[in-house]
Amino acid sequence: MNQLKKNTAYYHLPGLFEFYELYHVFLPLFREHREYFYDWCEIGSVYGAPSDCIWGGGRTSFGDHDPQEVFALMQEYGISARLTFSNSLLGQEHLWDKKCNHLCTLFEKSEGVRNGVIIYSDLLLEYLKKNYPGFYFVSSTTKVLTDFEQFVREVNREEFLYVVPDFRLNKVFDKLSTLTGAQKDKVEFLCNECCWFGCGDRKICYEAVSRKNLGENGPDHRCAAADAGNGYRFSKAMENPGFIGVDDMKNSYLPMGFSNFKIEGRGLGSALILEFLLYYMTKPEYQLQVREEIYLDNMLDLF
Repeated sequence: MNQLKKNTAYYHLPGLFEFYELYHVFLPLFREHREYFYDWCEIGSVYGAPSDCIWGGGRTSFGDHDPQEVFALMQEYGISARLTFSNSLLGQEHLWDKKCNHLCTLFEKSEGVRNGVIIYSDLLLEYLKKNYPGFYFVSSTTKVLTDFEQFVREVNREEFLYVVPDFRLNKVFDKLSTLTGAQKDKVEFLCNECCWFGCGDRKICYEAVSRKNLGENGPDHRCAAADAGNGYRFSKAMENPGFIGVDDMKNSYLPMGFSNFKIEGRGLGSALILEFLLYYMTKPEYQLQVREEIYLDNMLDLF
């Protein structure tokens, strides 16, 4: 990865395959009208996985855009592409999957920027290290690392360039402040989680998704949160005790030496992803212009 710039927030954005059409429009805007966007932020990566990808985890992927075009777009703009291969239930027999290996063959051979893999399974990690050494690796938030000491042990693993803790560790500043500079460079905070802060079933939810991606039957799992039926609401996420907003980044995390922030949303729609891009990256006085560029010129294609 490129050397991190000091006091800069690097966003890791959702929807590599799922929202290709949106990024196809947004990335030229971000490059050509950089004055519209905060000068203290950059795009660190875009992450995702195609549909029917058995190594996939976290969310059941629905992206169906051509991988060659996705790869080419990220290469054109010098942005790291991350394959979300965070299935927690993989066995030896799954390692030979043709579709997933084809994706690795394509995305490993990037030029000018390294691509990565978001991963849960140590079995898959060892396989990828041996067969696709060009990748860097990200320890997935699907591990639900809520114990700080366990999280630190994960950060200290040499295999991982980044580690995403559970969002409930986002505000434990007394403990986060004890990390070294090198450790802080590896921490990637999940900013906009909408999940109930007191949820004890988060790992079970992720396992259900992993089972579904493998095409296996299993017990239905329903979220126990009182308002789960309403789906994702950004306004609700903002009320979450673990939410990291723009002011939090500028006033707390960047001064503490943290630089990496993950935006969730692969299972959401393009319109909501645009709202994330507006809130986290776009200066308020230019948000209308960005909306107009996206909506008015491309509404029929995107939405």
